[in-house]
Amino acid sequence: MTTRLLRLPAVIDRVGLKKTAIYDLIRSDEFPKPVKLGSANAWPEVEIDEWINKRISARDNDIAMEAA
Repeated sequence: MTTRLLRLPAVIDRVGLKKTAIYDLIRSDEFPKPVKLGSANAWPEVEIDEWINKRISARDNDIAMEAA
């Protein structure tokens, strides 16, 4: 299995958040931490996908609880 690393512009595009919001979430342990690539940062694509899927699941659980 090949793990693709995403640089910050690709992460911003995927999650729809700005750089500051992403780093704020990282500081509060609510977003995956980046992997250092020399002086650059990158995120494993699978971890970004998991974060997105958790947000969708949380939304769906909230909707289900409201309907109950």
